[in-house]
Amino acid sequence: MKKPVKILLLVLLFLFAIGVTFFITYREAGALYRLEMSSGSSASLKTAEISSYLERYFIDDYDEKELADAAAEAMVEATGDRWSYYLSAEEYADYEEMMNNAYVGIGVTILESEDDGGLRIESVTPGGPADEAGIHVGDILISVEGQSALELGTSGTRDVVRGEEGTDVHLTIRRDGKDMELTVTRRSIETEVASCEMLDGKIGYIKIANFDNRCANETIDCIEQLLAQGAKALLFDVRFNGGGYKDEMVKVLDRLLPEGELFRSVDYTGAEEIDTSDAECVTLPMAVLVNEDSYSAAEFFAAALQEYDAAQVVGSKTTGKGNFQTAFRLSDGSLLNISIGKYFTPNGVSLSETGVTPDVELDLSDDDYLALYMGTLEHADDAQLQAAVRLLREKIS
Repeated sequence: MKKPVKILLLVLLFLFAIGVTFFITYREAGALYRLEMSSGSSASLKTAEISSYLERYFIDDYDEKELADAAAEAMVEATGDRWSYYLSAEEYADYEEMMNNAYVGIGVTILESEDDGGLRIESVTPGGPADEAGIHVGDILISVEGQSALELGTSGTRDVVRGEEGTDVHLTIRRDGKDMELTVTRRSIETEVASCEMLDGKIGYIKIANFDNRCANETIDCIEQLLAQGAKALLFDVRFNGGGYKDEMVKVLDRLLPEGELFRSVDYTGAEEIDTSDAECVTLPMAVLVNEDSYSAAEFFAAALQEYDAAQVVGSKTTGKGNFQTAFRLSDGSLLNISIGKYFTPNGVSLSETGVTPDVELDLSDDDYLALYMGTLEHADDAQLQAAVRLLREKIS
């Protein structure tokens, strides 16, 4: 056989081998895909298809957990529902703390203070570990476990300070220009949900941080305390209240409102649930402070009091969260929180996208809004609170 013919045959055989290899690979991949995709929704089929191709052909390394978390988060976000979300297993611990109004730590709040070289102690939980260790409001946290608090920032410092109950955390605190070393033992801290005080003119003021665990007990305790002190009117503050459990809200409304419907909910099956109140109620003049960061249960709390003509609403128009969610714990410890139904006011009104329109609409300046959020706005400088106080004084005069 002549040499050129041999070369041509070798080339053809090589090309044939490549073609066979490609065909077998493609057929195997297709068979694998068809086997894995034989059942499931279009979304699950596509994600499984991508996963199988990545696992079989992707040339570099990747973190499967990060891939799964990113895919799950993207799927929920793609629903277009701003109230549904996905949390990784690591994020779930913070979620649980928030819903329980409790955490393991030392009982302080902190704010970055670059001029002082650290983080300023803004509040100290009475009777908490930090209080018992002698930490004061105004102290500057310089370092935690030898790490600069300023470099860690507020969130990083919080992560280092918190830990397992019963363990110690080592802090450097600066006071009046002098540094001191402290060892504080971490323990479970319950955050205050409702706080109250008597304002001038016998107006009882109750601030409700959220409607999560313990909200009803603490809020009703505040109501009873103020009534016992001779309150002539009640002012509820649900600004920056992110909502919570509807059962907690219903218990508070039941104490305030007369017999009748308080709240309606309709789930994904069409099943309707109506919560009602008994005849016992508060007959004093009332007002509710709201703002654009009043969400969900906070909005329906204000709306119910408004619809019963039991209270006037003062402040800025609320967010408009009318869906309710249920959390599903996944097998890897992550959490899927999705909207499964809709809430309605006593009159059957949905607040979705519309929110609650105050009877007295008044916005704060940007500076006062920030100060209110940080907890540094004095009552005398709070235009919304003062407007509500004037309204209540007119009613009781």
